[in-house]
Order: sequence, then structure tokens, then C-alpha cells
Amino acid sequence: MAAVKFAELIKERSRGYVEIQVFPNGVLYKDGEEMDALLRGDIQMIAPAISKITTLVPEWSVMDLPYAFKNADEVHTYVESEIGQSLMTKLNAHNLYSMGIWDSGFKQLSNNIHPIENVRDLNGLRMRIMPSDILAKQFSSVGAIPKRIDFNTVFNQLQKGKIDGQENTLTNITSKNLYSLQDYLTISNHGYLGYLPLMNHEFWNSLPKDVQILLIETLEEVQEWEWQLAEELTAQWLKEMEACNCIKIHYLSDEDIEKWASAFDPVYDYYTDSFGEKYIQALPKYQTHH
Repeated sequence: MAAVKFAELIKERSRGYVEIQVFPNGVLYKDGEEMDALLRGDIQMIAPAISKITTLVPEWSVMDLPYAFKNADEVHTYVESEIGQSLMTKLNAHNLYSMGIWDSGFKQLSNNIHPIENVRDLNGLRMRIMPSDILAKQFSSVGAIPKRIDFNTVFNQLQKGKIDGQENTLTNITSKNLYSLQDYLTISNHGYLGYLPLMNHEFWNSLPKDVQILLIETLEEVQEWEWQLAEELTAQWLKEMEACNCIKIHYLSDEDIEKWASAFDPVYDYYTDSFGEKYIQALPKYQTHH
């Protein structure tokens, strides 16, 4: 929706001089192929989930740490901070030009075996994840079995019983109708999921200055709109899922969340061992409020 809005605004504002074509839902490239296509210059812009870029710039997996952020505002503040901008700059070395961040929201857990109320309930469950070592560590550290699976095939894999459950935002769980194959949903808000609008850096540098300014200013506006929309859709979908009586929903209390967060401490140690402390120390939860 944000990509379409962006395309429409650019067409209107450039009086048709700049055209943006939108190909949603993996129609041009399968999961994982879009990055190569961007780097080759076959396409000029993509908006992959942050986890997808951790294979190129693994430091970005700080965004995947469980309970790293309480809300989207904290995410935006972190990304706009000096440390967040240094992560953005790291993309340039890979011929990527970053143009902001789009929210999907916070991830919840679903499965069809039993309710997940305690972190121990994850033990032994085969859970689908995006391609990210941190996400794999998150599940394996509590005894679950992480399975890296292309998003477009998750429905199929659940249907065939190849996996027991998955983690995702409510907008993704509903848009792919995943909840129809799951019996239990836990509102855990355990991790942020966002997308990075990226451009081929070489292509970006080849654009006239006035086009660059138009793209950046319009994207900033679309980003604000997208943040608001993501929040509204999440609330709307939760209401609909509560009303449908088609899945049992469990909510974690603040006390539960504290226990869950400390159960995931090993994931933070793993990140620190790999990339040092600076990205973690800059997270909102480690900032002292004066």
C-alpha cells in the first residue's frame, strides 16, 4: 500500500516524468532473489524485511533481538540516532542506498500444537522464521526448532504439517490467511518487523538532483503515512481475530514479558560475541533516562 501510494505521488508530482512500477507479493522474484536483482541493476528499488539484509550486513540483526523495543516510536528513534544511521551507512559498501524504514509492526506467535503461555511452551515446536541467525538463535535458545522458509510458502508448509507454527505481525498473519491453519495465537510483541526501502546506490547517484530531492521528500511523507497505517491495521486485525472465534488468543502480561525477555538473554550474548556491545548498548532499554 505504501509502495503504491509512493508511485502515485511521484507520478503526480513529476507530472509523469518519473514512473515507479510496483510488483508486490514476490511476482518478479522469489524471496532472496530480489536483493541480487537490485545489486545487478535489474530492478532499482526494493523494500525487504530487515532480517533479509542481515546476510549482507549482519550488524542489522540488532533489530531482530527479542524484546529490543517496546513500541514503534522506540524503533524510529533508534534508526534515526547516530548508531542507527551508522547501520544505514554500512549498506553503502554493498551498493545499497537506504531510504528510511517502514513498519509492519510487532511479531506474535502462532502454532497448532498447544497454547504458548510460558516461554517453555516453545520447546520442541518447529517454528518458521525469516533468514536470520539471530532469529534462529532466539528459537533454539528456548528449545524450539527454527525453520528458515520463504514467506510465500509458509501457508503450504503449515498445511502439509512440515512446521507447527510461525512468528509474524498480525497484518502478515492475516494477509496470508495463516491463522486459518493455526489453533493458538500468543500476543507476545516479542520482536519488531520492519522493511527497508533500498535503492541501487549506483542508480541513485545517476539520478538528477531534482529527482533525488523529489524522491526523498515524497518518501518521508509516505513513511509517516505508512507508520500510522501499520498501527491502525494491527489494531483492526486484532479486533477481527478476537471476534472471529477461529483461534484461541493468549495475551502475555507485563510480568510474563519480563520473564520471556530474560529467557532470551543468551541471544544478546550471542550478538555481543559476534558484533560487540555498541549496537546493543544504544538500544532504548539500556538508555538511562534523566
